Amino acid sequence: MCPKPASKPEGGDAEERHHAVLLHLLAQELGCNPADIADFDLQLCDCQPATIGGACDEFIFSGRLDNLASCYTSLRAFLRSSTDESLASASHVRMIAHFDHEEVGSASSHGAASPVMNDTIRRVAAALAGGQEGVVERALRASFLVSADMAHGVHPNYADKHDPAHAPKMHGGLVIKQNANQRYATDGVTAFLFREVGRIAGVPVQEFVVRSDLACGSTIGPIIASATGMRAVDVGAPMLSMHSCREMCGTDDVAHAVAHFTSAFKHIARLDAALAVDKRAADAD
Repeated sequence: MCPKPASKPEGGDAEERHHAVLLHLLAQELGCNPADIADFDLQLCDCQPATIGGACDEFIFSGRLDNLASCYTSLRAFLRSSTDESLASASHVRMIAHFDHEEVGSASSHGAASPVMNDTIRRVAAALAGGQEGVVERALRASFLVSADMAHGVHPNYADKHDPAHAPKMHGGLVIKQNANQRYATDGVTAFLFREVGRIAGVPVQEFVVRSDLACGSTIGPIIASATGMRAVDVGAPMLSMHSCREMCGTDDVAHAVAHFTSAFKHIARLDAALAVDKRAADAD
């Protein structure tokens, strides 16, 4: 039974600022008295398990697909690509980073705008290079960042919100996001390389540019790229109901993402080394 709200606050400051029922529920979970609670940080979320549905089991319905889906697929790809055979011939360091606070600005002590990413790369590069001068800066410029966040798929009731030529659909593979105002970090070179590793993996890929008369969201891609100098591509699996309590994406796009990211871990360094961005400059060399 829930207690009746106290007509007059009793105890400490928490009881003056928070509802008595909420304090009672928290105290039950913590095994203490409500008056023992001085204050709290509390975030509520849907605790119902994810489910697969649709006429052909073609959809995933879940809370927090944005952006746990990218975390899951990147981790699966990282593990899948890290075989003894693959690592024996690797000329680069493979790394994944899953950050807190992306939806609230990333400006925290351990979000994407914090020193965590830069410091980690510097420490790894310095340890592997044995203190060579300039190795960290060279490592950053040679690195390739895949910024993976979910993408807005076309909603059948609001298809006019997308440019007809850039309308990502579920089941169509990862979406490469581009924006001239640098809301996404993708450029022509990084988009090409990501398309190529997808082609090697045999998975489809889609393109997205927001309609010019609509506002555009952003990701941690530009945040990390501007802080480190790394080249970056912004990508994501298409979904509906982004930021709702229950979100929705295609089941096969999870497999597409794992295969695409696995191919990126295995092949992007080799493709990057063979790419001549400006043929005239390459010929001159």
